[in-house]
Amino acid sequence: MSTAKYANQFVCDLHAYEPGKPIEETARELGLDPDSIVKVASNENPLGPAPMALEAIRGAASEMHIYPDGGGYKLRAALAQKHDIEFSQVVLGNGSNEIIELLCHSFLNPRAALIAAEHAFVVYKLMATLFGAKYVEVPDPNFVHDLDAMAEAVTEETRLLFIANPNNPTGTIVGEEEIARFMAKVPEHVVVVFDEAYHEFLTDAPDTLKYVREGRNVAVLRTFSKAYGLAGLRIGYGLCAPQVAAILQKARQPFNTNEVAQRAALASLQDVAHVQATVENNAVGLSFYEEAFQQRGLEYVPSVANFILVNVGDGDAVFSAMLKEGVIVRAMSGYKLPGWVRISIGTESENSRALAVLDQVLGSQ
Repeated sequence: MSTAKYANQFVCDLHAYEPGKPIEETARELGLDPDSIVKVASNENPLGPAPMALEAIRGAASEMHIYPDGGGYKLRAALAQKHDIEFSQVVLGNGSNEIIELLCHSFLNPRAALIAAEHAFVVYKLMATLFGAKYVEVPDPNFVHDLDAMAEAVTEETRLLFIANPNNPTGTIVGEEEIARFMAKVPEHVVVVFDEAYHEFLTDAPDTLKYVREGRNVAVLRTFSKAYGLAGLRIGYGLCAPQVAAILQKARQPFNTNEVAQRAALASLQDVAHVQATVENNAVGLSFYEEAFQQRGLEYVPSVANFILVNVGDGDAVFSAMLKEGVIVRAMSGYKLPGWVRISIGTESENSRALAVLDQVLGSQ
């Protein structure tokens, strides 16, 4: 008996999101020692969580029989103060991915449309499809968001427009001037979402929060998964105009962020030294790969995030070959980039190992 015929067809037709291959799964499948595997596939922090976060996690363990603060008061208050907005404008999520889902719950339906760049985060398309909305993909010349073209793509049915800045998987960014020009054109029936998961790695970040403070229909998404090293705890947040935040709070589940995650995130905000060390390690790693790719004549996209996109000819084949050697990268065929792989920045030793294995694989082709 097939259950699929009773399910929503647009759900059945979805291609499920495939995350970076886990270390334990790779070890089981290939018979490798998990400790020998280098994972540079999911843009995780190679330095791990902040020391203050680890202390907070240990301290929370004895209270796990109690429900978390459903309103996330302490963390939201700290984030509001940090970003100079009102407490009510902060929305917590089970990773910033949940904020994306809450936005789609709130604003998408079969009569609505979502606009994103051609090589943007695949979850935008998945969410649009899941809610039966129209997905409008705007070309991004040289892998950079074309905000003028995105503004021209807006119609009366457009409800959400996503600008990933820096963008995943390209690592590119649009600047203050382009954003200002775009915001001057966008109509009020569109909620503009600045997805800024890699914000902490920027040295000169565009000020998108000013549009939140102005009360525009804007949501700025941030996360503790990347620079703060808390990917396993799934904690992110949205900084939104009051009218947007109020709707998202209605759409979220009770207790959507757990107590351990809230405490670890709060502690991470105070551990400035750890974030700085992460950013410095990332800058060194990016320079390492860029120089290496230049020497080898490999096409790559200059990145401002914690990963780099490189053209290896056949991304799926290189991914599979590197996986057998215990190095996990990310093939990009799901992003319509079949010739490319994305490599996350690791520690110095992880970067050296990944490059050596890439050389080995490309040399054997």
